[in-house]
Amino acid sequence: MPPHSIGSGTISFGLVSIPVRLYSAASSQSVSFNLLHARCGNRIRQQRFCPVCNEVVERDDLVKGYEFAKDQYVKIEDQELKALEDEASNAIEIAEFVPLSQVDPVYFEKSYYLGPDKGGEKPYRLLSDAMAQADKVALAKFVMRGKENLVLVRSAQNGLMLHAMYFADEVRNFDEIGKGESAKVTDAETNLALRLIEELSSEQFSPEKYEDEYRDRVLELINSKAQGKEITIAAPQAPRAQVIDLVAALKESLGKKVPQEKKPAVRAKPAQPEKAKKRAQSGKK
Repeated sequence: MPPHSIGSGTISFGLVSIPVRLYSAASSQSVSFNLLHARCGNRIRQQRFCPVCNEVVERDDLVKGYEFAKDQYVKIEDQELKALEDEASNAIEIAEFVPLSQVDPVYFEKSYYLGPDKGGEKPYRLLSDAMAQADKVALAKFVMRGKENLVLVRSAQNGLMLHAMYFADEVRNFDEIGKGESAKVTDAETNLALRLIEELSSEQFSPEKYEDEYRDRVLELINSKAQGKEITIAAPQAPRAQVIDLVAALKESLGKKVPQEKKPAVRAKPAQPEKAKKRAQSGKK
């Protein structure tokens, strides 16, 4: 079954227009739960309640509101938001091309695959191949689901991908957080850390090596309980002790590959020749 498109747009590349369709590149596989009444086991129903009117409010009687001051709201109608959305086109208008290495991953929010829409196959192929050869990515703006997004378009896996990004004012300043500036790291500690990094290094990223083991345990628990099996809860693991001796911890991580500090060798006494031994024994008689 082919993947379902979640939207469409048009990439504007100079005077070239490329109609495209968007597809989700990834989706969370986390286990979700419903809330049940502990006494009877039935699923509860959440209600919207107005404490001023002392009544349950139906969905049709709800409107959006923005709190501009404490307990003061301005009402916003859906039609007003829709009008603002309609003013923005569905164009993905490329503003500039930059090297991917210049884009900090902290700006990435969500990823999508782009496929050519009807009549867009050739310009789609052209942009994908040209960006791959230039080793550049494109930055643009695009309205998705009523929100204007900064997006990055890049050539990947012989096609195009789109990454929704955070705007600069949405990313927090890392300088506001301490980074252990007062700590002094020795050359020996750095060298051991570099050796450990080398020991744990791989030539390429293989995502299939990593699995959500917690999710697997949750699903196993659910299946066991659904089958009426008795559940035994394992004792929690003891927390790791705080590292005091950093060098010792690094050496232990490296295992036996770290050579121990060599002690000066003790010289053995030279062995006496056999004839000298006999003379010494005959002289004692």
